[in-house]
Amino acid sequence: MRKIAIYGKGGIGKSTTTQNTVAGLAEMGKKVMVVGCDPKADSTRLLLGGLAQKTVLDTLREEGEDVELDDIMKAGFGGTSCTESGGPEPGVGCAGRGIITSINLLEQLGAYDEDKELDYAFYDVLGDVVCGGFAMPIRDGKAQEIYIVVSGEMMAMYAANNICKGIVKFAEAGGVRLGGLICNSRKVDNEQEMIEQLALKLGTQMIHFVPRDNMVQKAEINRKTVIDYEPTHPQADEYRALAKKIDENQLFVVPKPLAIEELETLLIEFGIAN
Repeated sequence: MRKIAIYGKGGIGKSTTTQNTVAGLAEMGKKVMVVGCDPKADSTRLLLGGLAQKTVLDTLREEGEDVELDDIMKAGFGGTSCTESGGPEPGVGCAGRGIITSINLLEQLGAYDEDKELDYAFYDVLGDVVCGGFAMPIRDGKAQEIYIVVSGEMMAMYAANNICKGIVKFAEAGGVRLGGLICNSRKVDNEQEMIEQLALKLGTQMIHFVPRDNMVQKAEINRKTVIDYEPTHPQADEYRALAKKIDENQLFVVPKPLAIEELETLLIEFGIAN
């Protein structure tokens, strides 16, 4: 089983990208589990057709420790297994702790056992690596592969570089490696070339460029992935291509984060800071 965590700046489209990629893998016949690591609990919504997923933390609060796997995991598109860690009440506690609690509980309940025959476990992780809880999938070796969703916007690239620093920190102890950058296009000038160059400087690859298309929003409004909502649309093929590239990927590296001056030089070079 391959354990993959998806990171990136808040609002960059991690959850959308993760769910559409997982739909592509499921369509290929892969057995996939998705663990939502965002307190918003929206990491599985499109795979579940908009079904409200009761989170692990809510279930534990309401039912105590006597919890079964079926209480916190639902079947989604293509036979995917979907669970949401959830978070504390607003203003109370650390959301990162919810990730730790959820993954530990999933392990105790046998979600990762061999009889589940999982090909993939995906972790959709909130924001930047600034909190120990959010770093947990890479810190404790729960995830072996990291993919960073990025765009040609300065703060998205800054966050990607920062996440690479976190990977370097935990690479030796946890064995985690960077599998590549996923460019979720915002139609920035020279975006594809700039992210390819960023990937090169980091020592990795831009594994796929996902073009911006209104079909993604249409599918989301209808509470589905693009592959589920409009399987013949070209955007569905983009996610299929991304899923195939991840499935076949062999390039896993300890990245080489850039100094802030290098990152700014890259932005200036491609005209973003002009």
